[in-house]
Amino acid sequence: MNYQDYTNLYDEILSGKITKAPYDDAHFAEYTKLNQSRSHRWDKTGLLAEECKSTIQSIDVSMHWVLITEPWCGDAAHSVPFIAKMAAENSMIDLEIQLRDDENSEIGSYLTNGAKSIPILVVRNTFGEDLFAWGPRPEKCRELHHNLKAQEVTIDELKRELQHWYNADKGVSIQEEIVAQLKALS
Repeated sequence: MNYQDYTNLYDEILSGKITKAPYDDAHFAEYTKLNQSRSHRWDKTGLLAEECKSTIQSIDVSMHWVLITEPWCGDAAHSVPFIAKMAAENSMIDLEIQLRDDENSEIGSYLTNGAKSIPILVVRNTFGEDLFAWGPRPEKCRELHHNLKAQEVTIDELKRELQHWYNADKGVSIQEEIVAQLKALS
């Protein structure tokens, strides 16, 4: 699916057209509603840094980006819009979005500490070979998550602190990390 299909998926879930698990659970419906709002905000206000734009625009070989995600994922709500913006900067990049929970998802090949953590971006060359994978969250956010878990904060505190981090970061870290990976390919 492309990014437009993915954003339309929020509406389908929230309108009740999609009722399969986990969207039959009221908690997941609420996460999806929050994440739609967060994603739309980044779609409207998220900016790519000039270095990010120039690096992406300088790509002169075809790439296939596979983004594994789900609308219920809080980290994805903050990362997916920026990845879509990056891919849109260069017609040599083909962005494919896979839903983690679909049976054809490739998430099993990109586990994080044995878990199906998302979002995961897999960047491939024209031969389908992986060049690198990124995710499920920027390194600084991963460190914050680890520290908060070690402090045994409540799940609500954890979510609140991660949300504050993403709002303050404004997509800068994800751009820097993906740009560094792209530059390392040269």
